[in-house]
Amino acid sequence: MQVVKVVNRLKADNSELRPTPMELEQQEWRRAERSRRRQQWLTVSSPILILALWELLSRTSLIDPRFFPPPTSILRTFWDLTVNGVLLAHVGISLTRIVLGFLIGTIPGVVIGLLMGMYRPFRSFFSPLLMALMPIPTLALMPLILIVFGIGEMSKAMTIAGSVFFPVVINTAAGVANIDRAYIDVANNYGAGPKEFFLRIALPGALPVMLEGVQMGQAIALLTIVAAEMIGANQGIGYLIWSSYKVFNFNPMYVGLILISFFGFTFSILLRRLQSKLVPWQ
Repeated sequence: MQVVKVVNRLKADNSELRPTPMELEQQEWRRAERSRRRQQWLTVSSPILILALWELLSRTSLIDPRFFPPPTSILRTFWDLTVNGVLLAHVGISLTRIVLGFLIGTIPGVVIGLLMGMYRPFRSFFSPLLMALMPIPTLALMPLILIVFGIGEMSKAMTIAGSVFFPVVINTAAGVANIDRAYIDVANNYGAGPKEFFLRIALPGALPVMLEGVQMGQAIALLTIVAAEMIGANQGIGYLIWSSYKVFNFNPMYVGLILISFFGFTFSILLRRLQSKLVPWQ
């Protein structure tokens, strides 16, 4: 009997020491929170470490400060260009061109991509044109674009639009083609018309892949605007980069490069958030 009492007492003590389900859940949440904070710290620390190393190497002349000026010097140049309004003018011009070209390329790309995915005749008509034109770099078409649209803002916007159009139309068509056949059969069985099929089946079904094409398009738009402004513009971030390089004034050049990187990162984050809103099931 005494042995039984001892065993029961040990079991009771062990049950008191064993964590409850609520405590286990709290411990799991704390571990996840520590992991999230560690990832955030690593994300922030990597660029800071690179900038600090760059500053040290440039200040000690281990790298040539004429070609790689210290980040603090670049920051002063950024401030000076912002205060005198030069930088804001370049940024405003470039962003206007990017947004206009992005819309001109994206909207037709989405419409044509949906039609190609939904209807075989459209796919048969547009596929050879896309396969023939897509391998041609948009910048190689700039002389033709300048002939058609002139040397004004529309030529820059059309250059961006040409680069954005192809990834958007191809991804959109692929998104429609990959829609589960069961949804198409249900729509047909319930007598869905072209409008209902377009709005309730094709467009929502293609959204995940289509938005990936849009994400790719915005990255290409940034690449294209820099190259286009280097070739045929007297304003814009690309012009700032190229004109600074030509006179070996590298501080403004690095300011332009950092701005392009910043806008690329910002646009990517905004599109990812838009995707999470429009496609919450992904």
